Amino acid sequence: MTNASNDCTPAVITDGFTKRFGSITAVEGLEMTVPAESVYGLLGPNGAGKSTTIDALIGLVHATEGTVRILGMDVRTSPVEIRRRTGILPDGFTPYERLTGREHLDAAARANGVTIDTDEALARVGLADAADRTAGGYSQGMSQRLGLAMALVGAPDLIILDEPAAGLDPHGIEMLRRIVREEHARGATVLLSTHQLAQVEAVCDTVGIIDDGRLVAEDSAESLRRTVGTEATLRVRLTGSIDRARNLLGELNGVTGVTKDGDVLVVRCEAEQGTAGVIAALERSDVGLESYEKSLPGLEQVFEAYTDEQ
Repeated sequence: MTNASNDCTPAVITDGFTKRFGSITAVEGLEMTVPAESVYGLLGPNGAGKSTTIDALIGLVHATEGTVRILGMDVRTSPVEIRRRTGILPDGFTPYERLTGREHLDAAARANGVTIDTDEALARVGLADAADRTAGGYSQGMSQRLGLAMALVGAPDLIILDEPAAGLDPHGIEMLRRIVREEHARGATVLLSTHQLAQVEAVCDTVGIIDDGRLVAEDSAESLRRTVGTEATLRVRLTGSIDRARNLLGELNGVTGVTKDGDVLVVRCEAEQGTAGVIAALERSDVGLESYEKSLPGLEQVFEAYTDEQ
């Protein structure tokens, strides 16, 4: 397939996208940009308009107002070309019970007009041993793996994964993360819509947050962490007296709390910059610093800060 990133055209642009269902406005004036070759995490509480937005991207609904462009093309006027270059794993994917895994992949390849190594494609998602079993006997996790394999057929330029970790065990989740990273390295754009913040934190470089039908935040994951103003935390191991270090750090500007957790000193700072002062103070003192771990605000705090989920 032609890589959409050759001219740096964003993979997805919604311009004033609004969708109403009768008197209910599900999404209003959405301005979302998914950069080419990014891994974009789309977040939002239940009822925020996230599912409607995904449905618009994959052509299941059309805008009441505004436009949606995929790989530089309008979803209304170029649906066939968009579908050829887009891989989709919809939320709640259910395979055909009477078809085998191999038959699902072969059908997807025919629909996309491509030739694939079916055995290799199924082995990539951990279904090599189930290739010739009918999907009616698949577990939920196996069905999800099959749906992922189908979304990857033809090496699409844009891959849209809606709740892709549903039903996956820890091994399946690690497989999903590996494949997302591999597709990103290949040059594809991956849009990941999920309620599981850990999945977004593990693989996404850009995050968009929808609340009450509007996009309330969109930036790199690191930039969003810096905007929420939550504390940074240091977990410090010492060779000297923990109590002496506790008294020393408790007097530093920018330190909001110092507690003991077994043989570890937990130091909370007003901002990430404050952690450098803590380390410097310990290194200047006669309390031996053995090691430390720094924790910055996670996406859970970001999500809570930008939505009503508090």
